[in-house]
Amino acid sequence: MAATPGVPLISLQNLRKVYTRGLIARQQTFKLEADLTIDGPGIVGVVGPNGAGKTTLFEMMTGSNAPTSGRVLVAGTDIHRVKYAERDRLAIHYHQSYQVRRFRKLVPSAFLAPSPVERPVVHLFDEPQFNTQDGYIGFMLDFFRKLRAEGRLVFLCLHPTASYHLEILNEIAERFLFVAGGTVTKVPNFGSLIAEERMRAYLGPEMTRAAEALA
Repeated sequence: MAATPGVPLISLQNLRKVYTRGLIARQQTFKLEADLTIDGPGIVGVVGPNGAGKTTLFEMMTGSNAPTSGRVLVAGTDIHRVKYAERDRLAIHYHQSYQVRRFRKLVPSAFLAPSPVERPVVHLFDEPQFNTQDGYIGFMLDFFRKLRAEGRLVFLCLHPTASYHLEILNEIAERFLFVAGGTVTKVPNFGSLIAEERMRAYLGPEMTRAAEALA
């Protein structure tokens, strides 16, 4: 069964994750909030400083990290109410070269719903390894485009440490999410991303100049 036409492929509804420490006087150590919807297939670049919560965001989107509040709807289904073993039929998270499948099983799987689809409609690539030799980058970009052509939504998270990372984002991503300061901001294109002052501060002068040359 495919995703239902007209239903957003992903919707983060008042999503919030908070970490605290301390046994008596609880102190907040981390907060991430997101409230956004992406309707149809596409390729979305995800960027932001280290520790801003990009991986945490991906984990919540794929059901392996329960939000403090809010919901994640994948193809109209709350992924956190789907059986643990079937959540990757909705959304699948790859960190570098391996699939992430960690769950805190707070509810017995027998009380959860089956996945309504058989193949994932959302694919999340968390800092994948790009080999710069032998056409591997082109192979990966073609793979992302193939998923999009099949009606799927692709998220590509990169931490730009070299100019070719920026070239990849500029070439392949149709829109962006910028994760920083506890929030997730939708950005419509690469030029708008580079114009964002927080993005420029994150990249630093040298990488900002490289990005401006592409934009």
